[in-house]
Amino acid sequence: MTSEAQQVKPTLVAAQVYDVLANAIFTGELAGGSRLRVRELADMVGTSVMPVRDALRRLEENGLVTTLPHRGARVREFTVAELINIYEVRRLLEVDATRKGVPQVTEHDLAIMSQACERMHLAVEQGRVNDALDEDEVLLRRLYRAGGNSVLTNLIETLWIQCRAYKAIGAKVAIDIGDSSLWTPQDALVAAVRAGDVELAVSITNDSVAAAQRRLENKLET
Repeated sequence: MTSEAQQVKPTLVAAQVYDVLANAIFTGELAGGSRLRVRELADMVGTSVMPVRDALRRLEENGLVTTLPHRGARVREFTVAELINIYEVRRLLEVDATRKGVPQVTEHDLAIMSQACERMHLAVEQGRVNDALDEDEVLLRRLYRAGGNSVLTNLIETLWIQCRAYKAIGAKVAIDIGDSSLWTPQDALVAAVRAGDVELAVSITNDSVAAAQRRLENKLET
């Protein structure tokens, strides 16, 4: 990881260590297969080994790190097949969450979704890939949680974490080549939700996840 990413306070707690390491995985600073040595990580982030161990356990729970006996912890490597499986499950769950959420969305929810959409477009214009993805998730999370099924939304958010590095790959490619198709469904989704059109919102969600899967498959295969 870069030294800039590791300018953190000695009092860093496990949650903050998790955020630093997860972000390094999302941005590719810690590539798939990278060895994660506890003492080295503790030195880099300026804390004791205990918060690092706690952060690694959480990273493993979220599917970002694997730990093998006598081999230690490593950043998880996903195969194309695993990625396809993740996105297939994402599509099923997010379509269901959209169907449940649209009828329950309030004006306050819509305001938050619209503001997140505006911030996302600004981040895209400025080339801030991870910020754009964060705002996309703010928008979707608000919609999905409106449905009231916390088990469903928690599963979706776990899958987001697991495939975040690959979402970042696809988003960076889209920004670099000027492909706006990754950032147009959000406006259409907000409009459909505002109109109370459940089937249109479901169709937008389904098509958006499917298109993201195709982009990433093409990128990984090349």
